Amino acid sequence: MTSPALFQNVICDQPVNVQEILSYLDDLPHLIYLKNNQSPVISFLPCQFECVKNGVRQTYQRTQLDQYIPIESSLSFKQFENNQSNSDGFQGGFMGFISYDFASAQHVKVHSKDQPSFWLGLFQTYLKFQDDVWYFYSDEPEAEQIFTFIQNKLESTSNVTPLQLTQSCQARWNKQQYQHAFTQVQEYIKAGDCYQINLTQEFKGQAEGRLLSVAQEFWQLTDAPYSGYLKTEDFELLSCSPELFIEFLAEKKLVTKPIKGTMPRYADAERDAQSKHQLQHSSKDQAENVMIVDLLRNDLSVYAETGTVKTPKLFEIESFNQVHHMVSEVTATLKPNVKALDVLLAALPGGSITGAPKIRAMQIIEELEGAPRGAYCGSLGYFNFDGTGSWNILIRSIQKYQQDISLWAGGGVTIASDCDAEYQECFDKVSAMLDLLNTWQKPQS
Repeated sequence: MTSPALFQNVICDQPVNVQEILSYLDDLPHLIYLKNNQSPVISFLPCQFECVKNGVRQTYQRTQLDQYIPIESSLSFKQFENNQSNSDGFQGGFMGFISYDFASAQHVKVHSKDQPSFWLGLFQTYLKFQDDVWYFYSDEPEAEQIFTFIQNKLESTSNVTPLQLTQSCQARWNKQQYQHAFTQVQEYIKAGDCYQINLTQEFKGQAEGRLLSVAQEFWQLTDAPYSGYLKTEDFELLSCSPELFIEFLAEKKLVTKPIKGTMPRYADAERDAQSKHQLQHSSKDQAENVMIVDLLRNDLSVYAETGTVKTPKLFEIESFNQVHHMVSEVTATLKPNVKALDVLLAALPGGSITGAPKIRAMQIIEELEGAPRGAYCGSLGYFNFDGTGSWNILIRSIQKYQQDISLWAGGGVTIASDCDAEYQECFDKVSAMLDLLNTWQKPQS
C-alpha cells in the first residue's frame, strides 16, 4: 500500500511573523512551533498524540478535522525510521516535548509539576518557512481539505487573550535561601557524592491570558536558535533556548553541543570583549565544561559504534543577545539497530543541566531545589520518520499552566564556585526575560 503523494502549496506569501500565524491557528487544540536553527516549522492537527500528566499516560486519535478521542493503544511508531529524508528540517513525523520531571523520573524518584510532563504527536501536516514564504505540506488523504481549512483560518481574525500578570514573577528563593542550597551542594562535593550540581531556582507568578500573545517580543529579545512554542489545552511552553541537546543526522550520525560557562553581555564594546575574554580563559568554567563533555561522551558511548565518539570542538565561545556561553561539541555514530528515540530518552535529562555523576546529581537536585522543574531543562523538538531530527534543552523558557507561570535559571556549582557569582549568574541569564515578562503586570484596581 503506497502513501498518499505529498501535497504542497504556498499558504502565506506576506511577511507575517510567527506569532501572528500561531494566533490565527490558536483555536486548534494542539500547536507547535520550532525555530529549529533557522528552519522554522509550525505543526498542528496531529493524527495521534500521547500525553502524560500526573503519571497517567493517554493516547488520542483524530477522528474528524480537529476532534480527538482516547484510544487504548500507545502512539504508533511503525513508520519510524523506515524512510530516508531528502531535505533539511521537519518533513512529517513526531514532534513534542519531554519535561525534566518525566526524564529524571526514569532514573530517580522525583516530584512532578501538576501539568503535562510529556507530549508527543504524530504530524503529517505542517507549515515551513522557505524562500521568504510559508508553505503548507501534507501527505494525509484529506490534505486539500485541510489546506482550505487552514487557509480560511489565516484569513480570519485572531482572538488570543492578552497576557496579564496578576502577581509579578519573582524569585522563589532570596539570597540567603540560595546560599543555604549552595552550601549544601558544596558539602556533598566535599563528601565525594558528586563533582558538580546544576543548581537552579524558580521565578514564579500568576497570570491570566495567553503566553502566545507576547511570544514575538521574547523571540526578538533573545534571538535564540532553538526557540519554540507548544500549546496543548491549558498548558503553554515558550522557549527562548540557545542550547541544542542532540541533533540526529543522516546515516546514524549525531551531534550534541553542551553549554557550560556563562558571562554577561554589555553595550560597551570594550567591556563586552573583556567579559568574553574572561570566560574564554576561565579555568573554572573549562573544568565544568569538560566534566559535562565527559558525561555526554559516556552517555553516548553506550549506543555508539566503537571509536566514533569524538569531541571536535572544546571551549568555544558563542555570543547571544544577553550572554556569552562556553560551548563544546560531541559527535558519534549510532549502532545499526539503535533507535534515535531510545537514545533521546536514555540521554535525558542532559548532563549540562543535571551535573556529574548524573544519577546522584538528580537526587541532590530533587532534595535541594524544593520545587519540581516541570518542562524547564527538558527538551522540545522533532523526529522525522527516518530518525533524523533535532531536540533542544529547555533553558530560558517560560511555562504556563492555568494561572501559574514560571521561569527558571541556574548554573553549575563545583568546589571552585563562588556563591555570589553563581547567584548573579542566575540573573545574568534571565533578568532581561524576567523584566520583559513583568511589564505585563495587571494594573492594581
